[in-house]
Amino acid sequence: MTLNELKTGETGIIVKIHGHGAFRKRVIEMGFTKGRKITALNSAPLKDPVKYTLMGYEVSLRRSEAALIETIPVADDLQTDDINQIKTISEETAGVISEFKGRSHTINVVLIGNPNCGKTSLFNIASGAMEHVGNYSGVTVDSKTGHFKHGDYNFNIIDLPGTYSLSAYSPEELYVRRYLRDENPDIIVNVVDASNLERNLYLTTELIDMDRPMVIALNMFDELKNSGAAFDYETFGKMIGVPVVPTVSRTGQGVDRLFDTIIDIYERREKTVRHVHVSLGNDIETAMTEVKDLIKGDPTAGLHFSPRYLAIKLFERDKETESTLRHVKNYDTIIATRDEAVKKVEMLHGEDISSMIANEKYGFIAGALAETLDRPDKDSRSSTRVIDMLVTSPLFGFPIFFVIMLFIFWTTFYIGAYPGEWIESGIAVLADLVRGNMPDGPLKDLIANGILGGVGGVIVFLPNILILFFFISFMEDSGYMSRAAFIMDRVMHKIGLHGKSFIPLVMGFGCNVPAVTASRAIESKSSRIITVLINPFMSCSARLPVYVLLIGTFFEAHAALVFFSLYATGIFVAVVTARMLRRFLFKKDETPFVMELPPYRLPTLKSCLRHMWAKGKQYLKKMGGIILFASIIVWALNYFPSDRHELAEGERIAETDEIDAQHDSYLEMIGKTINPVLKPIGVEWRGTVALVAGIPAKEIVVSTLGVLYTGNDEVSDHALSARLTQVSPATGKPDFTPASALAFMVFVLLYCPCIATVIAITKETGKLKYGAFSVLYNTAVAWICAFVVYQIALWL
Repeated sequence: MTLNELKTGETGIIVKIHGHGAFRKRVIEMGFTKGRKITALNSAPLKDPVKYTLMGYEVSLRRSEAALIETIPVADDLQTDDINQIKTISEETAGVISEFKGRSHTINVVLIGNPNCGKTSLFNIASGAMEHVGNYSGVTVDSKTGHFKHGDYNFNIIDLPGTYSLSAYSPEELYVRRYLRDENPDIIVNVVDASNLERNLYLTTELIDMDRPMVIALNMFDELKNSGAAFDYETFGKMIGVPVVPTVSRTGQGVDRLFDTIIDIYERREKTVRHVHVSLGNDIETAMTEVKDLIKGDPTAGLHFSPRYLAIKLFERDKETESTLRHVKNYDTIIATRDEAVKKVEMLHGEDISSMIANEKYGFIAGALAETLDRPDKDSRSSTRVIDMLVTSPLFGFPIFFVIMLFIFWTTFYIGAYPGEWIESGIAVLADLVRGNMPDGPLKDLIANGILGGVGGVIVFLPNILILFFFISFMEDSGYMSRAAFIMDRVMHKIGLHGKSFIPLVMGFGCNVPAVTASRAIESKSSRIITVLINPFMSCSARLPVYVLLIGTFFEAHAALVFFSLYATGIFVAVVTARMLRRFLFKKDETPFVMELPPYRLPTLKSCLRHMWAKGKQYLKKMGGIILFASIIVWALNYFPSDRHELAEGERIAETDEIDAQHDSYLEMIGKTINPVLKPIGVEWRGTVALVAGIPAKEIVVSTLGVLYTGNDEVSDHALSARLTQVSPATGKPDFTPASALAFMVFVLLYCPCIATVIAITKETGKLKYGAFSVLYNTAVAWICAFVVYQIALWL
């Protein structure tokens, strides 16, 4: 609880002091230190301020200030003023001491840094988490939280979105600022890319302006040393008043020292810490003084951010800061003074005030680095430029991209086929054991055909999923994904978007849900919505089992080509949809394409395998959850009514069109009712049921086919692909032919997104109508495209 929550007469022990430097320093000097006993005496007639007593004297605080002091309640008769001084622990105080140590030894840390600085890698190595890591901007679009223990301290570590500054330009910048304002973390870890100091340190200057407890993690320090540069980071840290710790988050080097330093800052033992002002030049500093003093005039204004930081943001005409200060009593005076001061400075220099502030900050950075950084004569990024001359060239860029994608699809199918066959053989052996050793009845049928047939039909595609995610992880970590966005920028402009939209679309090949979320990195609202709406046309990995099954059954000789054609079809439909949306629903709104092209880095096998296995675990969890549940439901609907099994056992009636409807299962009744809608695209009733079952999650399509096709005792081959090619007694032909299989895959590729994706679309756009549009439009497009493909395939 916080100090302002103590009721009159209640006593508490101070655990933490939040807020920025000036406030923290003032209350600490007044005796508000960790472990100190404090009692609420009474409040003013209007409930604010509140009078407290500690160390034998009385002090008053406003409730807004008291809310920044964390406490734990204790008994009024606690025989000590400072819990840290207790020598003999009585039973009375043991519980209080235990809770105090637990709370006071818990440090909340936030990671803040530019995109591509290795922030999420540091988060993973510290907390043991397996968050998505990519060498391009927009990977982290929300905060991630991890927990771990270091020494005697418990850490809550939060990975915030990557941002270049703390303006309110992008959703990431706004999110980071609001998090710092609302959550009051104990320590900020400013993660800085050591190989790109000038650009990364601009954000550092803004954090210095905030005057919060901070440490710099000088990440990728190995790249700085390998470049031949020498950086006196200790002197640099003393110059700016912030400790600097070299780290290599890829290997974990320096991470322990980093958290030791965080503990020292938290306990106020770190001697490097001091507050410095990043000078903005005499004219700006003089003009800003009056605004800063006006902000200080209202104690509630500078509780979360320093008055200096707020004044700088006001000079930059930052709308978020103006909104934050709107409650201040002298707000109108502050804004009027700001406007007059900015006008004078801009007239004097003939330059925009924001540009002047940025120039001064970069000048401060350059001056500090001039004294501490010894640069090598050679160009450390020359190898990156040589590679870029090839992979981003007009002549070779596109061919290289398409060859890479074709190779990934080929490897996914052919290499993944071998372990898939081993898993399939194991499932078949298990099913035979069940059929041969269990007595006939519903339980035997459930295990052999429902669970092993359904879940087993999906688990065989786990190797294909893992291979696909391994390659996606490799491209992201290496830096090639940003180059792909670069070479695709012109193409994206043709459809009314820009290169930044390309990365969420490529991420859609893995999973549409995080890909939709990653669209937040696109500044243009209309471009963001269009990207979100066309993302489901990118063939996610959940559809992969359907492709592997049907392509392996009907198109094995041309597997890579068919794979590539399906993905290309999804891209083509996405392009056409984007053009239509831009032309008819959204005005032209192109934003400048500004994207960092980070240096190429050779990903470690460990990081790629870690990311791959994280996705594999998600897939296995889904099989143990929704797919298992759906398989049992599909089995039950296909098994019952039970009288049809008794009839089948007694009379061994073959399935024909003349069989009375009473012999149909519930599932067959549903399928035959809906089937006329899908009959024109060559889909029989079992395929129809599988498509309906796949609406919650596309993996269920194959598991449903597995359940529906494993109960036929006439089939000796346990492989699902063999069952699909069996001639149906009802129609005299197989349920699936090459033409119908192709149409079926096109329909699966394009029809309504899974429920999780629809929810993500609704959440990211903020409107339910976009989620509904995605369901209806995508399904209609899927039917039309599948019909055209089926007719062409029949003709050929």
